Amino acid sequence: MKPGLILVIEDDASILFGLRDNLQRAGYEVRSAGNGQQGLELARTLRPDLVLLDLLLPGLSGHEVCRRIRADGLEMPVVMLTALGEEAQVVRGLHLGADDYVTKPFGIAELLARVAALLRRHRRVVPDVVILGSLEVDRGARRVRRGGVEVELTPKEYGLLEFFTRKSGRALTRGQILDAVWGDAATAVTDRSVDRAVTTLRAKIEDNPNRPRLIQTVPQVGYRFEG
Repeated sequence: MKPGLILVIEDDASILFGLRDNLQRAGYEVRSAGNGQQGLELARTLRPDLVLLDLLLPGLSGHEVCRRIRADGLEMPVVMLTALGEEAQVVRGLHLGADDYVTKPFGIAELLARVAALLRRHRRVVPDVVILGSLEVDRGARRVRRGGVEVELTPKEYGLLEFFTRKSGRALTRGQILDAVWGDAATAVTDRSVDRAVTTLRAKIEDNPNRPRLIQTVPQVGYRFEG
């Protein structure tokens, strides 16, 4: 399978050059835009496999570009490029439909790994039975086994795990998790409910809950499931 077409929307010429050069070395086809409006138009016409999107763009902001991409029904992964200390901006971008973020200055190896993982997961159809090492999640039967032994999960714990398997590789805010798993009841609970559910779920599915491999904490944002 071809690596894919990456659209980079970034107004800093030096960062843009570095990204384009490294992505092309990795085998990707790359197109670029230096402002939000041009980037949005290219996203609409090219339908790239993935978008790398700076948030602080001249004219049309990165947040607005992301919002319009999703409003148009485009489903390609969107990775935000953010500066240190922009947690609130990251959370807003994720709520608008971005899949993940990378903080500047970033290591190119980390970025390439994140891009490859998102492309792989975006192209994958989530099967009814998901195998994650010794963990088996049977979405059709709503059953979970670890090492062949059935794991007893509460309805909320199972809902959380099933949501994670569908959104594997994406950075998820606590608000997104609350909306998806708690639904209408989310107004009566807090972010701490998510943290408590994650803690109990880790205890049941992780080999070492104190050093989780599957459910990764994304500081100041939420969680990422590395299935």
